[in-house]
Amino acid sequence: MGETVLNPEDLYELDADLPELAGPVLLHSLDGFVDAGSTGQLIREHLLDSLEHRVVARFDVDSLIDYRARRPLMTYDRDHWASYEAPELVVHLLRDEVGSPFLFLTGPEPDRLWEGFTAAVRVLVERLGVSLVVGFHGIPMGVPHTRPVGMTSHATRPELITKNSWFDKVQVPGSAAGLLELRLGEAGHDALGFAVHVPHYLAQSAYPAAGLAALEAVVTATGLVLPTEGLRKAATKTDAEIAEQVAGNDEVEKVVRALEQQYDAFAGAAERESLLAESQDMPTAEELAAQFERFLAEQDGPDSSQP
Repeated sequence: MGETVLNPEDLYELDADLPELAGPVLLHSLDGFVDAGSTGQLIREHLLDSLEHRVVARFDVDSLIDYRARRPLMTYDRDHWASYEAPELVVHLLRDEVGSPFLFLTGPEPDRLWEGFTAAVRVLVERLGVSLVVGFHGIPMGVPHTRPVGMTSHATRPELITKNSWFDKVQVPGSAAGLLELRLGEAGHDALGFAVHVPHYLAQSAYPAAGLAALEAVVTATGLVLPTEGLRKAATKTDAEIAEQVAGNDEVEKVVRALEQQYDAFAGAAERESLLAESQDMPTAEELAAQFERFLAEQDGPDSSQP
């Protein structure tokens, strides 16, 4: 029989020296679920590098993580074990650029006890008076990098939706973040999520434009004043590198043009269907990805001048 957590508060420890908070926002980004373009990772690193922060709550990773499924790194130094990189699932307290406090839940997605974990976060939300919970990640889509970054938003109340969905009703593999939003909504709490559309041929690479789009959506939804310049510069640099690689390659340019035509047709329609819909004149996602992988492999080889 599965293990049951009778008291969700047993799954975390809260800092006793916590300042008074008035309806803070809680952001969350967990590592381990789909995150095309490293969207969530880019924002996590950007905010934690840019803003002062401290940990105010720690979850019991021994209860939540399967170490054998993703083994933490250890360092062996000549004749002894020197260090161990213990996983951390924590809530940070940060302040935005005008001093407003907010919370940020980061760490590995739990392998176990999803219901216990979501109940523990709900208890934290209620204990700390959180006014809005916001998550974000990237999903691979059949869209071109030459068009504005799109996204789908979902929420516990229709009034919170800020971006129209490109999907109708679909079933997808579950996530702890998705279950968290569902359970918070059932408990009457406001929660919102952003799924950023990342060109599928860039899904395995860091794509700062997606991180920037998600961060700007968070700013709009929460009113927080968050730094964006670092991600903006990274996005400009990466976009230029992609354009340079694509330029002059007839095969790749043909693929991009086909994606642009599909994107423009859907974006211009009054009632759009999903971008996942098939088109008789369009290559499949697998064919598109294979073409780009071959091209990029040629560019990234040890010596692309060799035959």
